[in-house]
Amino acid sequence: MPTVTTLTIIKGDATSPQAKGPKVIAHVCNDAGGWGKGFVLAISRRWPEPERDFRRWHRERARNDFGLGAVRLVRVLPDTWVANMVAQHGTKTGSSGPPIRYEAVDACLRTLAAEATRLGASVHMPRIGCGLAGGRWERIGPIVADSLLAAGVPTTVYDH
Repeated sequence: MPTVTTLTIIKGDATSPQAKGPKVIAHVCNDAGGWGKGFVLAISRRWPEPERDFRRWHRERARNDFGLGAVRLVRVLPDTWVANMVAQHGTKTGSSGPPIRYEAVDACLRTLAAEATRLGASVHMPRIGCGLAGGRWERIGPIVADSLLAAGVPTTVYDH
């Protein structure tokens, strides 16, 4: 059983991870295929590959695993990946509440924990699911602890 790590919260830009060694930048995507608001804009300003991969993944969804709870790692530098995590249903708050899907966040982060462990990588992210997705950190923080931190994955959250 790995040692549980503690969550680091710092001020800064999650697209510029403050760590040595392999790194994964994690963020939440929607299942509607939209990419154009929120943290994804910062990602796209830095690297074109994550958006291109996400749009192709969504376009070809009839033949792949695209959907709530799915994760794709896209390499953007020799030691850096962006994790596109589908954990938001649509883009607007409706009768079923905000677009965030906590069960999908949990599934994504468990997959990410395994991938980060395999890569020997630390994870870097904004407060995922708490912007346009409408989620609450009081719900997402414990999911981060139960998945990434419990697996011993060094994790940093960036507040800007």
